[in-house]
Amino acid sequence: MKSLTQVDSLPRNILQGQTDWNIVGIHDWCSGFWPGILWYAYEASGDTTILSQAQKFTDPLRGVLDVPVDNHDLGFMLYCSFGNGYRLTGDSAYHDFLLEAADSLATLFNPKVGTILSWPAMREKMGWPHSTIIDNMINLELLFWAAKNGGSHDLYDMAVKHAKTCMTTLVRPDYSIYHVAVFDTVDGHFIKGVTHQGYSDGSMWARGQGWGIYGYTMCFRETGKDEFLTMAEKLADKLLERLPEDGMPYWDFDDPAIPNSPKDASAAAVAASGMLELSTYMKDENLKAKYKDAAVALLAKLSSNEYLSGDKNQAFLLHSTGHYPNGSEIDASIIYADYYYLEALMRLKKMDEQ
Repeated sequence: MKSLTQVDSLPRNILQGQTDWNIVGIHDWCSGFWPGILWYAYEASGDTTILSQAQKFTDPLRGVLDVPVDNHDLGFMLYCSFGNGYRLTGDSAYHDFLLEAADSLATLFNPKVGTILSWPAMREKMGWPHSTIIDNMINLELLFWAAKNGGSHDLYDMAVKHAKTCMTTLVRPDYSIYHVAVFDTVDGHFIKGVTHQGYSDGSMWARGQGWGIYGYTMCFRETGKDEFLTMAEKLADKLLERLPEDGMPYWDFDDPAIPNSPKDASAAAVAASGMLELSTYMKDENLKAKYKDAAVALLAKLSSNEYLSGDKNQAFLLHSTGHYPNGSEIDASIIYADYYYLEALMRLKKMDEQ
């Protein structure tokens, strides 16, 4: 298997029949996950060789801010990399860069709508004046961090407003989630919920449900607002209610091709990491056990011979689905599945040690 030597070329996926990572540049939304994996690996091992690799692959991502901000993914790109790096090293240069990144992300916030704009390009392409996707919840962590670490308190207010707006627009009454919320920019009203990567506008896209669980749990951690904790619980309950018999989510819970439909290991990894943290905030011991046990069951499934890559390829996990309607990254190994899998294992280890 080839080694990764170009520090500005970062792993993204391994498709069917391949054994090595396909790489992307620093401006791909997945660019922060490989350095993030290295930071977690360093944290787990204390190995200084891995530390130097984490630093080496993190540094080129400074170039992400050298171009105009045109999407919401700065949290994924820069908090998974520089954020973990700062957490583990306290490097002041990482701190200062993260503050700059948060200010850049904040330029996409529309106060009339109350959310961060996800895809400026979709205005023209899809006729969406202002779109916000559920994935965007994860990027709020960068804003919360910055507000606590020398940035403006406005960043905190933006993150809270975004999360509250999404509760009544992206989240449906039954606690399943639209992938995309479309808003009017004149008065900010919610126009409609649609899908981009799910089966249909009304279907339950698995990874989106995972982003919701993870995002609202994180929002509770950062704010202490009970409404966010309740939302995270409801979203987790919905996911658990819909899990198939084998315990592994299909890419979309409403794909009519089920059971002959691809699974999504990445959705399981994101949900597992989110539910592990969620369990720690439960005062009721039964609820604490419910969410932890559910997360552990997902991790056990991911760690089985069916889903763990072993020597099949360079990744940790097999059987993720990226963008099914687009025909891309179907039944593949994808870098963010590995990132959230490793994060979840680290969280579980710390919980068990405590």
